[in-house]
Amino acid sequence: MSENTTQHTTEPTEKKENLWINLIFNIVAPTLILSKLSGEEHLGSTLALIVALLFPLGYGLMDFTQRQKINVFSILGIISTLLTGTISLLELPPEYIAIKEASIPGLIFLIILISTKTPYPLVEKLIFNDAIFNLKKLKAIIAEQKNEVHLHKIMTNCSYLVAASFALSSVLNYVLAVVIVVSPAGTEAYNTELAKMMALSYPVIALPSMIVMGAALFYFMRSVNKLTGHDIEDFLVMQSK
Repeated sequence: MSENTTQHTTEPTEKKENLWINLIFNIVAPTLILSKLSGEEHLGSTLALIVALLFPLGYGLMDFTQRQKINVFSILGIISTLLTGTISLLELPPEYIAIKEASIPGLIFLIILISTKTPYPLVEKLIFNDAIFNLKKLKAIIAEQKNEVHLHKIMTNCSYLVAASFALSSVLNYVLAVVIVVSPAGTEAYNTELAKMMALSYPVIALPSMIVMGAALFYFMRSVNKLTGHDIEDFLVMQSK
């Protein structure tokens, strides 16, 4: 037997996102630059703003380059950063920041709801995918039990739960921005307030939204367990290999 026939081919594994690098580029670095370097003795308010926004923008472009995969959320993150920069550099009233902060998760909320009426529900791609579940095995059992309609209802309910998390995020984003960002754009105070808003966005907004999304995943796993009569572990990729 030749050497070539004995070799095993390995599928390339998708590069996973590093949470710490994500936090550093999107929250920590911009917050420190805006809060500590916006004074005239350092970078000044305008230059500090530009440098701070380069971090999340650069991270989004770097993530796309490494993964070679279009990520809807990364694209919206880049758009959000560009809008923040545009609003700030044009020195528009701070209310525009609040509207922008609410509009991004609000847009995702609408996309999720609209996608439930199409053959390609967005949440189904996020939760019901072969990176988490052994879809071949799960779909075979669902088809054997003729439970496709029930599975579709479960996925629709999951979509509503995830959409609710973005609706919550939209409201919290708006309130946080209105309460914190009150100074005119182009000032050191404005940059400091923007930094404070970024720093608080994770505990105030991301955590509650993650809890709701976690509830959606828990609901899905529990529902599949009841629907198939199998433990959810039987369908997890790591368990199925």
